[in-house]
Amino acid sequence: MTDPLDRIAAALERLSPPPPPAADPLAHPAYVWRNGTLSPARGFAPLPLATLVGVDRQKAALLANLDRLAKGHAAQDVLLWGARGTGKSALVKSAVAAVQQGGSDLALVEISDLAELSTLFATLAPVDRAFALFVDDLGFEVPAEARALRSVLEGGAEPRPANVRLLVTANRRHLAPRDIAEQESAINPRDSADDHLALADRFGLSLGFHALDQDGYLAIVAAYAAVHDLSFEPGEAIGWATRRGSRSGRVAWQYIVNLAGRAGKAL
Repeated sequence: MTDPLDRIAAALERLSPPPPPAADPLAHPAYVWRNGTLSPARGFAPLPLATLVGVDRQKAALLANLDRLAKGHAAQDVLLWGARGTGKSALVKSAVAAVQQGGSDLALVEISDLAELSTLFATLAPVDRAFALFVDDLGFEVPAEARALRSVLEGGAEPRPANVRLLVTANRRHLAPRDIAEQESAINPRDSADDHLALADRFGLSLGFHALDQDGYLAIVAAYAAVHDLSFEPGEAIGWATRRGSRSGRVAWQYIVNLAGRAGKAL
């Protein structure tokens, strides 16, 4: 007769199947690190780098840094900060793809749980390949998380693998508390602010992205339209941005999606 505990264990296994096997870290251009497992990123197809306009300085700096990483040379961790929708995340993905297309062996790994960084480091350290770890829209609910990442960037007790660097996007340069209430909740508000400032200082390369003026916005719309063989009216594109209260690369792309849909095209 089957032990009831064995039946319960079997039922639980059926309800919660084991995680899928880890992906080959040499086989794919991009991955997602989730629940301690490396999985291939589905549909990794970044925009062509030439499509991203108005960020030539940031583009050149990031490309040079990623190229050094891919070749096994010294490279920096990167903080991409600034106004929302200005192309920070798009540039990360497009720059990695451009380095790959240039023949260098570099993979992107998107991560969401900073608590698993040490496990990911251990997974990637023995792999004969360079990895850019992508943390999108960084934010901290508690100062301890900032201190933990700061320790990782500084080296900590266990050195970080030489083939791994972090690419982090954030809306603010200093990653400081958002309001006075956050600072007042700390025993010493100055110490809380210093924690966040010290974290930003740990990134060897800091790239700022700023709000667009009207000409910059229209240049992005024009670049997207050219890639997808669409014609547009500048006045209409400006009106689209005005109704959304923002001029950004994200708003420009949303306008292009609307334009393509009206023209009966898929993107």
